[in-house]
Amino acid sequence: MNMLLDWLNKLYMTLALVPFVAFFITWFIAYGLSRDKRKSTHLSMDITTLFLVGSVAYMSRSIFGSGMLLWTIVLLFLVAAGLLGNLQTRMKGRVDLLKIARTLSRFGFVLLTAFYVLLLFVGIGKFMFKL
Repeated sequence: MNMLLDWLNKLYMTLALVPFVAFFITWFIAYGLSRDKRKSTHLSMDITTLFLVGSVAYMSRSIFGSGMLLWTIVLLFLVAAGLLGNLQTRMKGRVDLLKIARTLSRFGFVLLTAFYVLLLFVGIGKFMFKL
């Protein structure tokens, strides 16, 4: 069991290092199975979000020396889930957890991609100028 967990941990670390590789791998597999570009793209965005969380958290820890961003991301996801659940309850009278998860995943993908690019440039600048 330990070997499996170690292997999964190494796989996650490898894919989180460059999360867009995970996006393309997932997209090609999903498109090969379903032949639907829209569903393949949405599934790839949902899966890549998990890798972007780890990647952005690691990049911020290595650049700024603080692991606070991981917990900030988790907190923001939880607050957004609560707000979306409240909105759904007020509008429809019920909560659809799958729809909340999809919305958070896709919104998180866009936000975390922007943070990934920003931290990438900050890290390159820090390395170049040794700040």
